[in-house]
Amino acid sequence: MEREVRPRAGWMVMGKGAGGPSALEVGKILVVFLCLFPSVSLQCKILKCNSEFWASTSSSGPEEEFCTALRAYNNCVRRTARTCRGDLAYHSAQHGIEDLMSQNNCSKEGPTTQPRARTPPPPPQLQPDSQERSDGPEQCHYERSLHRQSSPPNYTHCGFFGDPHLRTFSDDFQTCKVEGAWPLVHNKYLSVQVTNTPVVPGSSATATSKLTIIFKNFQECVDQKMYHAETDELPAAFADGSKNGGDRHGANTLRIVEKVPGQQVEIHARYIGTTIVVRQVGRYLTFAVRMPEEVVNSVEDRDNQDLYLCLHGCPANQRIDFRTFRARAVEGHGLSRTGSPPHGFTYKAAMAKCKERLPVEDLYFQSCVFDLLSSGDVNFTMAAYYAFEDVKMLHSNKDKYHIYEKDAFGSNAAPRGSDVFSLVLLNFLAVLFIYSPLPTSSSLC
Repeated sequence: MEREVRPRAGWMVMGKGAGGPSALEVGKILVVFLCLFPSVSLQCKILKCNSEFWASTSSSGPEEEFCTALRAYNNCVRRTARTCRGDLAYHSAQHGIEDLMSQNNCSKEGPTTQPRARTPPPPPQLQPDSQERSDGPEQCHYERSLHRQSSPPNYTHCGFFGDPHLRTFSDDFQTCKVEGAWPLVHNKYLSVQVTNTPVVPGSSATATSKLTIIFKNFQECVDQKMYHAETDELPAAFADGSKNGGDRHGANTLRIVEKVPGQQVEIHARYIGTTIVVRQVGRYLTFAVRMPEEVVNSVEDRDNQDLYLCLHGCPANQRIDFRTFRARAVEGHGLSRTGSPPHGFTYKAAMAKCKERLPVEDLYFQSCVFDLLSSGDVNFTMAAYYAFEDVKMLHSNKDKYHIYEKDAFGSNAAPRGSDVFSLVLLNFLAVLFIYSPLPTSSSLC
């Protein structure tokens, strides 16, 4: 007697008899899943398991491949048990997997390779211009959409790394506290938010542990897409499992490229002329972007842009003058930010370590020294190194790659000096006017 399989509450499944469900059916299941449970905790990684399974079953294939992907999905869900226990989405996934395995006669024993999206056959070779045309309408290519008589766009760069250090679109360099969630970019086309957590308990030293990017839907080019990364989870896909901008004509003008698995991802948004680099270095994330000035300034509500860090910098009460910190470190032969003994580095040792990767004593070198003294985490050396490598890749002006201390802190002194000179000159002219003899009527004739 055959056992009747009934779908359980929370996951409505439509079977296909002996065959595996189609990509469309799996997609429908997961779309309903995401709609029913939008508030899954960030600590619970169940949505990551869902997107990986979706990607691995995005095209039809042999039944044994579907069963392999299903077993891998089951393993992924089981690994989330500790952080997802009590979560409705987690328990629904468990029941859904059981039903799918039963309907498709999948054994719980067998290969469980990590699910990967099947690679489609390579497209026919096209000439460069026809390849570009195949990516979508002209308005989906930023530079080609500009008026032919207009001047070339001015590209700007913003970087955020380490404990944490910010290079703004206007090339200001700041060291900040900014614990918690802060917006880096917020304009008509995309939003970027980082979450910074303490590096050392009891210290104000923080670094980026989470990053979320939202690309807003744009004309015929792309659907709205979200990218989310956090410590030990640097996915090579958007949150829905896709790697491009969706189903619109210009979808390929938004793409994710995994450069180094688990360490470096690039997102190319050609429809707005933007490139983003996200890295994990040690336990923390770094962010770098190249963006046209027009896109940078395309804010929707100027009254609410003060906390847009890449544009305006960190608030004054969140900035740290590391010159004072460095002076204390030199006097005390190395101090943490709280004044306690260093975490394994003296000032000289920190300088020597940073010199290995950053031979030029610019602010990237200084930020490296600062981070080693604050945290003792040697990975911050590489964070500063890669941040500068991103500058060389993304900044449009090679003469501005390096920023020096005199550039960062001398700009405020110059206006004060010129003001003093102007005041002295004004006083001199006033005295000259007072003591000069007035012209007589005869001299005027």
